[in-house]
Amino acid sequence: MATGYFITLEGGEGAGKTTQIKLLAEYLQAKGIEVVTTKEPGGTPIGLELRKMLCTGDKDKFDPVAEALLYYADRRIHVQQKILPALQEGKWVISDRFADSTMAYQYYGYNKRVSKEMLEQLYKMTVGDFYPDLTLILDIDPKVGLARSIKRNNEEKGQEIRFEGREIEFHNNLRNGFLEIAKTAPRYKVLNAGQTIEDLHKEIVKTVKERLINR
Repeated sequence: MATGYFITLEGGEGAGKTTQIKLLAEYLQAKGIEVVTTKEPGGTPIGLELRKMLCTGDKDKFDPVAEALLYYADRRIHVQQKILPALQEGKWVISDRFADSTMAYQYYGYNKRVSKEMLEQLYKMTVGDFYPDLTLILDIDPKVGLARSIKRNNEEKGQEIRFEGREIEFHNNLRNGFLEIAKTAPRYKVLNAGQTIEDLHKEIVKTVKERLINR
């Protein structure tokens, strides 16, 4: 049986990843493709416990190195227990965040207080030579994205606002980091997340067809 494809969606707070993953999964399922949607952190039962630790509470309760280590602990479990088994069954996996978020947040966001070399070594130790087939970076003005994210959390009475509480410089660094990351490999595609949900979905479908379905 042929293995499936691994697609990741990345971007700053409020970029609309959750909505677009749902729409993309529905599109692929309509074409007869079996899809698994997941997220980081939180794609496994242990990951959900780590997500609560990482995404709620005081914004300064971990230093950037501790955060990176926890994210990679989650990632190792996620890849081994969920992503690889699904791909080996021929399913497509779509994840809300993967390792590019760790590089963007813990390296660029924190103004390089964690070394890029350390993050690259952690990737090799925990993930190895496995990479996404396609990474869609949803780019949005940080002020617009933060307003969206805070509004959503208020409506849902959510508590996952640990990163929303950081200064605007952090989020500007984060955005620039994702754009820098996008230059490093052909698997990346940057899309404007400030457009309508429908127009962004069309662009995502077009990219998936060009890069994976019709290749």
